[in-house]
Amino acid sequence: MPRLIRMYITQVIVGFVISAVFVGALMWFNIMNLWHLVTHSSDGVLAVFLLWLFNGIVFAGVQFSIRIMRMKDDDDDEPRGGTKVRVDYNRPVRVKVAAKPRDPFQRHR
Repeated sequence: MPRLIRMYITQVIVGFVISAVFVGALMWFNIMNLWHLVTHSSDGVLAVFLLWLFNGIVFAGVQFSIRIMRMKDDDDDEPRGGTKVRVDYNRPVRVKVAAKPRDPFQRHR
């Protein structure tokens, strides 16, 4: 299996584990009386499953994105050269304008 696919699968698994911990913490701390709503409803199991699934999708995407962005490329450490000319940004530069000045008293059509 290619390394990128294996990394993707592991990061998705990690994201869904984080989602399970997150949903478990929501239930344990009874945020917004969620434990009561889930245990006293006939669709409580479905609600917990969907909460885990959708948070898992989000957390898996974030986990994979973080992993990809933290990958290091050894070529980025070397200086790339460029010009060593210092630029004076505080010196004004003359800019020629080719347009004629507008007559302020002329009516617009």
